[in-house]
Amino acid sequence: MAIIVIGGQSRSVGKTSVVAGLIAALRVYGWTAFKITQYGHGICSQDGAACDCATADHAWAVSQEHDVSGESDTSRFLLAGAERSWWVRTQQGRLAEAMPMIRRRLAETGNAIFESNSIVKFIRPDLYLTVLDPATADFKKSAQELLDRADGVVLHRNECDKTAFAWESASLKSTTGKPIFSVRPPEYITQEIVEFVTAALQTRCADHPVLSAAHLTK
Repeated sequence: MAIIVIGGQSRSVGKTSVVAGLIAALRVYGWTAFKITQYGHGICSQDGAACDCATADHAWAVSQEHDVSGESDTSRFLLAGAERSWWVRTQQGRLAEAMPMIRRRLAETGNAIFESNSIVKFIRPDLYLTVLDPATADFKKSAQELLDRADGVVLHRNECDKTAFAWESASLKSTTGKPIFSVRPPEYITQEIVEFVTAALQTRCADHPVLSAAHLTK
């Protein structure tokens, strides 16, 4: 099994678009996609507004997506070509409680791709990319803490190709020497990114011949 994680500094920086783009570009790997949402008590941690994403007991829940309309993030994963798509909701700081269920789902699948930052605290992915938008001031503490674990950075560029960073508290020092892939939304996936991810996956499969035969010929 190969596992890719796509994280990012905040909401609305393109994490879902990167996940969907990679699924579409690399459909041969038969992805199972996971989106992890963490929230406060009756308040969505993504935007601080009241919402209905909280589970009844405000602890955690895992549900499978079946809609292929592309109207929700998990639906977009199916539309892009994922074989299965799961939405994991947990209360802020309680992702650990959902991990046994997530691990059971992983045991049932082949290759997995996650939209999350915090999941890398519990599993070791084969590749972790973080999406950064210099024009977005918000930079989650959890994303800052995990920057040093990123294997590469997907970085928004403005029209003039001169990047001014809106965030004040975050530093990219821990990403020094790591590959940075420039994107210009609405295009979030470039050939360079696809080649980078493919190389990582081929290395993973080369270490596991059975996986190579099962997934590269799919």
